[in-house]
Amino acid sequence: MLCREKQEEYMTLALELAREAASHGEVPVGCIIVDSAGEVIGRGQNRRRELSDATAHAEIEAIRQSCAALGDWRLEGCTMYVTLEPCPMCAGAIINSRIPVVVYGAREPVSGSCGSVLNLFWENYGHRPEIHAGVLEADCAALLRDFFRCRRD
Repeated sequence: MLCREKQEEYMTLALELAREAASHGEVPVGCIIVDSAGEVIGRGQNRRRELSDATAHAEIEAIRQSCAALGDWRLEGCTMYVTLEPCPMCAGAIINSRIPVVVYGAREPVSGSCGSVLNLFWENYGHRPEIHAGVLEADCAALLRDFFRCRRD
């Protein structure tokens, strides 16, 4: 597994995508996927409002791009960096695409499926990604908190 400094470097890229999503009125979640050589092969940001699509989550976009880049549905050897703990849908996509490592920033107490509400990766689905939580957590959480505070004001 990568050192914390490298994890933070990749999470910073995901945070840039989250900020871009926020600038378009989307919930600020960003995601990147890197291959075993450390190259970014997929990027995603929430685009549910823009696309009127409940499945347009950052993780799903990044998985689709990564599968296209590799020409395979299996993303073995890849690592996902996402600013917010994945929901059940995204956790299912991670399992189905065989991503072995998931690194996330902020916990999601409402729908987090990597331990906050439940951990789908503990279930017997035949694939259990390694989870690293809390990378740049304060920055990721602040972005979300500020976004929702502005929407309420």
